[in-house]
Amino acid sequence: MPPHLKLAFARPARFAARAAAALAALVLLLSATVAQAQNKPLKPVTIALGTQVVNVTYPWLTLPIALGYWKDEGYDVKIVTTGGSLQGIQQMVAGGVDFAQINSTGLIQANTENNVAVRGLMGTGVIDWGVGVPQDSPVKTVADLKGKKIGIFSLGTGGMPLLKGYLRANGVNPDTDVQIIATGAGAPALEAMRAGRVQALMFWGSALTGFQNAGANMRILFDPTWRSLPDFTFATMQKTIDADPAMVEAIARGAAKATLFAQTDPECARQIHWKHFPGAKPTGADEATLAKWDLALLQTQLQTMADAQTMNGGKLIGSMSPAAYGRMQDAMLKDGLIKRTLPPESMLYLKPGFVEAINRFDRNAVIEAAKACKGL
Repeated sequence: MPPHLKLAFARPARFAARAAAALAALVLLLSATVAQAQNKPLKPVTIALGTQVVNVTYPWLTLPIALGYWKDEGYDVKIVTTGGSLQGIQQMVAGGVDFAQINSTGLIQANTENNVAVRGLMGTGVIDWGVGVPQDSPVKTVADLKGKKIGIFSLGTGGMPLLKGYLRANGVNPDTDVQIIATGAGAPALEAMRAGRVQALMFWGSALTGFQNAGANMRILFDPTWRSLPDFTFATMQKTIDADPAMVEAIARGAAKATLFAQTDPECARQIHWKHFPGAKPTGADEATLAKWDLALLQTQLQTMADAQTMNGGKLIGSMSPAAYGRMQDAMLKDGLIKRTLPPESMLYLKPGFVEAINRFDRNAVIEAAKACKGL
């Protein structure tokens, strides 16, 4: 072969060899990058939840842990229990936690009364609180509570201002006409009523369902307007949003995915909760009865979550309606719970595209996983 032809054939060969070597190096680099990403330590995140027992009624916070949604996003999430919304907000302000599940009353009071920049991220419920009294109680109306003792989870819970406003609106002075006592939740609260230490219990919907599961035949008193007002809100501080918006988005997206999972198959969500959080599994009855009770609790919670989604537009999980929070704020002003109002938009994280971003996941995959009960 003439020398110039040998050279012509040799060059492509050398180029091919170099290209192959470069490709191999690129593959090695990508593999190393992926390995580093997989080995990268998870960033710790803490969420405050105002309860004593993290039971089955918080699927948007517990399922992402059980199903690995937050780990997939790069976060190691821990839930810590607190005495209520006030304590959760205090811990966020102090930097002890990154997020808190709070009542709308706490969100609004923090902003209007204390100038604390708490921001709602996701609407997760309407006001489903009520005052439970025994069916045979002489208390037939709210006015009949005058002179009575009312039990509540804690004096720092978001239900406290609701109760005070409800009493005041019905001619009962909450500071002088009744005695409000912190009973804790669950069995201690129910025992306080059965023993006569309190004559009524002011609790959220799933807690009232729990009392009825335990055999309490109760009549529930509540303000009908509550069911059209926002309550449970997943929140963080403005400073947290400013410091790490990607983390805020990722945590909210995991909560949205878990919401869809639980809505698709509540029974699977219950089973997964029992498996991954055995300490929260109830006791005191046979397995079938306990499962029935916990499913009833979860379905009560899912109903208030569905009501919130409808109230907030009905399309995207976690969306928040400024108008709804504005109505809540107006009601609090009328009941004397706050002294001024603010634009409701200022209390909510409404960055364009945020709620779309937290709903940007494979919905069909989540639905199919729930139907197949993957993760059990």
